[in-house]
Amino acid sequence: MLLERFPADMARLAAMTRRGQVEWFGSGDCEPVLAAIPHRDRVTQIATLSDKIERHFGTRPTGAWLTERVWEASVVPALVESGIRYVAVDDYHFLCAAVDGAKLDSFYTTEEDGGCLDLFPIAEEARYRLPFSPAAEAVAWLEDLARAGHRAAIYFDDIEKFGIWPETYEWVFEKGWLTQFVEGVLASPLIRTETFADFHAREKTRGIVYLPTTSYIEMNEWTLPAPRAAAYHALIEAEKAAGRFQGNKAFLRGGIWRNFMSRYTEANWMHKRMLGASRRLAELPGKLRSPAMQEHLHRAQANDAYWHGLFGGLYLPHLRRAVWNNLLLLEAALAPLAPPPACEQIDVDHDGHLETILRNDELQAFVRDDGDAALVELSSLTLAHNFGDTLCAYSEVYHARIDQSQAPQANLETGGGIASPHERVAFRHTILPEDAAPDRRPRGIFVEHLHGPDGIVRALDCYRTGDQQGAWAASGAGWRMEKSYHLDAAALSVVIRAVGSGLPALIETELNLALPSCDGYGGRYVLADGSIPGGFGQELEFASVHRILLQDSELHGALRIEADPPLRLRARPHRTVSQSEAGFEKIMQGICIVLAWSPASGKEQRVTLTVIPA
Repeated sequence: MLLERFPADMARLAAMTRRGQVEWFGSGDCEPVLAAIPHRDRVTQIATLSDKIERHFGTRPTGAWLTERVWEASVVPALVESGIRYVAVDDYHFLCAAVDGAKLDSFYTTEEDGGCLDLFPIAEEARYRLPFSPAAEAVAWLEDLARAGHRAAIYFDDIEKFGIWPETYEWVFEKGWLTQFVEGVLASPLIRTETFADFHAREKTRGIVYLPTTSYIEMNEWTLPAPRAAAYHALIEAEKAAGRFQGNKAFLRGGIWRNFMSRYTEANWMHKRMLGASRRLAELPGKLRSPAMQEHLHRAQANDAYWHGLFGGLYLPHLRRAVWNNLLLLEAALAPLAPPPACEQIDVDHDGHLETILRNDELQAFVRDDGDAALVELSSLTLAHNFGDTLCAYSEVYHARIDQSQAPQANLETGGGIASPHERVAFRHTILPEDAAPDRRPRGIFVEHLHGPDGIVRALDCYRTGDQQGAWAASGAGWRMEKSYHLDAAALSVVIRAVGSGLPALIETELNLALPSCDGYGGRYVLADGSIPGGFGQELEFASVHRILLQDSELHGALRIEADPPLRLRARPHRTVSQSEAGFEKIMQGICIVLAWSPASGKEQRVTLTVIPA
């Protein structure tokens, strides 16, 4: 992307590389968390990026960056196999391995399965000082380390801190922090800059080390469920207040990155579906695999959509959609070469519930046998889109801060530095505590509720697998309901039949649907007569609907909903509240359509979803 859009800058970078001013680090080509993908994909991801760097800049990396500094010893063999000799991780990783903090000024060596890799400890204090403290203070801190005899201050960090994060452009460029820092370093008789490669070539390892599975300390808090994250945060704050935090930090471990798969069912589903596609590609004979298939897999492994912390990540629909788009393009390419079964049952996401999978050449439908018997995924291979890619509203530990002042908290006082996004409390939208209420049921497609004659609404969550594949049944005192799913080309039909003397007064089925435009200009409802009552971001209600079209310009297609007999329809946007570096914000995750009817007539209800390419 940089080569395409900024060719002059990349030519300058190539010249700087030839002059020895730049050291290139490798990584996964599409920045996966290496620990979360199979060994074979770690190797291809690393090799792909190293090949690109060598092809365009004439050098092959011997160092690598680990996405989010997620460390698991299992990644060592792939790194070594790929020609990587050293990586940089946090000094916190080393403290958790009981390494003396005073000796974190050089690299150590670890091994796994016979392969050796050197590890550089990144100074946490450097990450928090650069560029957030005044330049003169940062230079003075480096000089103090030199006077104390430190071999090196090891720094490696995200470039977005230098102009992309809130307030940083003004601070770093307009107020001159970067110029002041560079000039201060160059003028200092105590500071000398050096690449990792040069330092690695002239120094010897400090010795063997085995790091535990971990990431940076903030990540270890973000991975925890909200109640445990609150307890963990309170523990850290108590240790800081008591002056014990620095001494005890190594023992305050929190969670690990993989916990995001346990926290968020959507992340886990996407991850396990990606692993299944990777396995199918690996099983394909080599002569049938194409570079495009490999690239789709790599793109489907991009880390950001699988987790959430200070930044939007999983909460951002366009990131999840990009993963699904590439995953489904890969599956569409694999289908004619290694056709999957038209119907099978398997526990895809290892949650203890089987999924019934219905497939044809155009659609894939996954129904979870968890009592709701709802669709957890409805994917169009033609449009490479998952209509089930919505997100539940989750309880997050930072929701407790919603009642704080909603004024952006700038801190650009002269000489005082700026606030890190970790410390800011800002609001992009007006948000009330009730806006962040968590969902009590999963956000699937075809989730039923029953309205009793007493006015009480009950969840219909007692479906059990029926006699036929794709069919489920539920029963209660004097009533029985049957629900079945059928695929026919680009159409999914759902038939719900209710019988008995004790039927509810009203049955509702909820369809939570993901469409790319969300509340943008490109998404709108179109009625059977061609009229347009509103967009996806609006609330709508109709007494009787036989057909409605969900038209989306970004999708390059539409989803048609047909009901026989006609149904009452309510539609509303589904939004979640999350925190990003810019502050608290509401994000539209999808459309919630509720269809309602009275079962008194005894007729079965049919709802058909048809995907229509543009």
